[in-house]
Amino acid sequence: MELRQETEFDRRMARHRDELKWLYLELYHGDTQAYEYFIGMLRRAWEERSEALRELDFSREQEPDWYKSRDLTGMLLYVNAFAGRLNGVREKLDYLEDCGVNYLHLMPLLESPEGRSDGGYAVSDFRKVQPQLGTMEDLAALAAACHGRGMSLCLDFVMNHTSEDHAWARRARAGEKEYQDRYFFYDDWEIPRRFEETVPQVFPTTAPGNFSWCEEAGKVVMTTFYPYQWDLNYANPVVFNDMTDNMLYLCNRGVDIIRLDAVPYIWKELGTNCRNLPKVHTLVRMMRMACEIVCPGTLLLGEVVMEPSRVVPYFGTVEKPECHLLYNVTTMATIWHTVATKDVALLRHQLGQVFALPGEYTFLNYLRCHDDIGWGLDYDFLENFGQKQIPHKKYLNDYLTGAWYGSPSRGELYNDDPVLGDARLCGTTASLCGVETGRRERDKETLARALRLDEMLHALIFTLSGIPVLYSGDEILEENDYSYHEDPLKAADSRFLHRGNLDWEAAAKRKDPASPEGDFFARLKRLETVRRSHRVFDAGADVWVLRTGSGGILGIGRYRQGEKLAALFNFTDTEQSVLLEEDGDFRDAASGERIEDKSSVKLLSGQFRWLLCEF
Repeated sequence: MELRQETEFDRRMARHRDELKWLYLELYHGDTQAYEYFIGMLRRAWEERSEALRELDFSREQEPDWYKSRDLTGMLLYVNAFAGRLNGVREKLDYLEDCGVNYLHLMPLLESPEGRSDGGYAVSDFRKVQPQLGTMEDLAALAAACHGRGMSLCLDFVMNHTSEDHAWARRARAGEKEYQDRYFFYDDWEIPRRFEETVPQVFPTTAPGNFSWCEEAGKVVMTTFYPYQWDLNYANPVVFNDMTDNMLYLCNRGVDIIRLDAVPYIWKELGTNCRNLPKVHTLVRMMRMACEIVCPGTLLLGEVVMEPSRVVPYFGTVEKPECHLLYNVTTMATIWHTVATKDVALLRHQLGQVFALPGEYTFLNYLRCHDDIGWGLDYDFLENFGQKQIPHKKYLNDYLTGAWYGSPSRGELYNDDPVLGDARLCGTTASLCGVETGRRERDKETLARALRLDEMLHALIFTLSGIPVLYSGDEILEENDYSYHEDPLKAADSRFLHRGNLDWEAAAKRKDPASPEGDFFARLKRLETVRRSHRVFDAGADVWVLRTGSGGILGIGRYRQGEKLAALFNFTDTEQSVLLEEDGDFRDAASGERIEDKSSVKLLSGQFRWLLCEF
């Protein structure tokens, strides 16, 4: 009998077999047949992995912290808005390199029904690209081109639900129980009503409730987000097996970072809020092990849009890690709170919590993304200052939409609930900073302040440990796109305000320092250059909140191997002077100017200073 030679798959499997088998059989009640299928699927996925991707896996295994480098800068974009098709993105890689981008996040591009897709988050086929964007072969070619330039590719993986047009859903509607068991189908409303007693609504105004009636099946189906998005039942091992297979299929097309969409929602239990349940972590841990066995060069990015206490557990533990990366969503919301209030107390408090976390944790830091800004702030802290949740949210929305007298911000509300007073906010970074107002009103002072603020906010996310991610268009001051109001498929969703097409005429001005686009593009490039040039920005740096003596100025300190950074950010409307209490001789990292008087470091309104000291 011929003995099969041990492979890299076998060696990796040996490291995880005991834990993986124990978790799987505990979760799925000793279903050894499902487990053996799962392991066979992992082996097939490894065998299908190309030699080029295996070489990439090997190099990243030798440097497991590769994604924590201070050289990384990300960008998030919609393929159609950026360049029409996947091949168009490939043709624009020179532009992305010029932006300093080496981490590219493509918004959902898998097949989904037009008009019933929630921006691509209702997937009807996990192995097909939307025809108008290209093919799966085009995606693989783009990934290969990115790898050739040292870029990593991130893609959303929508695992909580499928589109009602997915093949599984069509067969479930036709009455096949095997496929109904992949979702949550009920003969009547009794159990759904019991769920509704404890499960919050995600979109109470636009998609109330967590269940919908399926006329064709004559049954009720769980639809947490929208009626056309049917929740998957991960208590069924077939769902976990096949969805993990779909994820690995994308990895084998060259995707480097898998963004796990809405991951806190994926396990449902009656009598709970169906959020962040312990078995969610079991599923994510098993997916992490599946990747480490099949494609160890791949990262898992968790989308957990909740307060820090809910977010951090998705990193897992040092011994049993889950996600490699998580969004720093609370910091994003708190930054815009600070823009509106001019008071850094909450931001200082929140960053102090982040800085106290283990240095191994890696966050994605960003100012804007494809979604709205939700005001999930620390209201227990704010109430110490007399700020109540509902009126405070109203103030933030009034200020950032320009409804507050004197505000230069221009945004729009999303999912406005007049009863709960719980509207969210949309808008591009430039428009929220006041660039749009400054240009429209031809107010040079307003525009100058808006440009300083925009640069300062980007400098802030470059100061934080983790990966700074730009939203496509922010690099050239892209403003709100109000044309969505005229499109019947978009008009009801104000998030399209900041999802407009990239203005390539404006992008061409990035080389012209006399234009606002060129001036701002150069500022961003300078931030990237300074960050890449100094070890004080390393992931392993000590980070702390500095005392500034001002309620409107944020201070962040960093130290690493003989380099110290004092980063100062003026959120007020007036010029301020700061007493720098840190020891050492400092110079401005941008200008090289030596700081002669540490008792009076001056900052204009909306200005930041990166002050460096080398020992």
